[in-house]
Amino acid sequence: MRIGVVRETTPGERRVALVPETVGRLTKSGNDVIVERGAGEASSFPDRMYTEAGATIGDAFSCDLVLKVARPSDDELGRIREGAVLIAFLQPLTNHALVRELARRRVTALSMDAIPRITRAQPMDALSSQATVAGYKAVLLAAAALPKFFPMLTTAAGTIAPAKAFIIGAGVAGLQAIATARRLGAVVEAFDTRPVVKEQVQSLGAKFLEVDLGETGEGAGGYAKELSEEAHRKEVELLAKAVKENDIIITTAAIPGRPAPKLITADMVRSMKPGSVIVDLAAETGGNTELTQAGKVIDVDGVRIDGTTNIPSTMPYHASQMYSRNIQSLLGLMITKEGKLNLDMNDDVIKGTVITKDGEVVHEQTKKVLAVEGAPPPRTPTAVT
Repeated sequence: MRIGVVRETTPGERRVALVPETVGRLTKSGNDVIVERGAGEASSFPDRMYTEAGATIGDAFSCDLVLKVARPSDDELGRIREGAVLIAFLQPLTNHALVRELARRRVTALSMDAIPRITRAQPMDALSSQATVAGYKAVLLAAAALPKFFPMLTTAAGTIAPAKAFIIGAGVAGLQAIATARRLGAVVEAFDTRPVVKEQVQSLGAKFLEVDLGETGEGAGGYAKELSEEAHRKEVELLAKAVKENDIIITTAAIPGRPAPKLITADMVRSMKPGSVIVDLAAETGGNTELTQAGKVIDVDGVRIDGTTNIPSTMPYHASQMYSRNIQSLLGLMITKEGKLNLDMNDDVIKGTVITKDGEVVHEQTKKVLAVEGAPPPRTPTAVT
């Protein structure tokens, strides 16, 4: 199998799909790995490390299997040959034009953000691996911006109270944020619409904020689901008091294929103490904070709102290493010992990850979204006189 690793061209993207460690394992298994020149430089993996691992520097787009991090641009899409296999973060539920074009070009596309969240697929779960990076780095961004110490300090000048951090959403990113904030010495509390995560939050030394919403936010496949209007209203009322009392807010709430839920209003932001910091990990999909601006850090009456997007890319070495291992685990299901590609559509992981194949959109959830988008508008009733 000829496997291509391309250099990312999306502005700000510093990760790479395969690191030399993984390349070495693939080449030892008899695969030819072609790495585009400079593909790993931004992640601190220069070309020489790839060649030492057995790769060749060349045209990665000419390969049977093309590996990326970010979805391909129009120019990159034009370089992928018909019949090739593409693996990347494609976000098929929102990038409808891309999905249609991949099908038209007869590219077999697998999306790393569509990996089913089942036990067997955990080593391939790139959303979780990258969320780990984001949750960790979010706390560091907050710590660097906060004009206070995180831990309690006993000094000759008196006792310094610890910072108070509030984590909204206790998924992978939220749990990592809790753990990191606790390591730095902050007093931490967390909230999630899924009561099942309470024990995980408490095991990390944080307080779990409970409220009866009348329903659970537990969705299919381990993801959160959208709450009803009444439950969302109760949720926002609960958060108002907690937001006001904390120095740091890390928001991580996301719903696959939907805009991020608005959990922190403008009034709630203005109720916070001057010097407080909000890091909104949902900024790319609209933000959990009403005032968040994607890609920008703003000041609102002395409160800093950090809307930095693609935070995993700010730690490209380990983010790439983790993503590369996710890819390797997925390839273990796809490539036979003889080096042939075998997409077994009866395998739950493969079936849930393949978006387009043989010129068609085959991913069930994506097909439903595209069908709704392409449906004719409802007929306007004719007035009866």
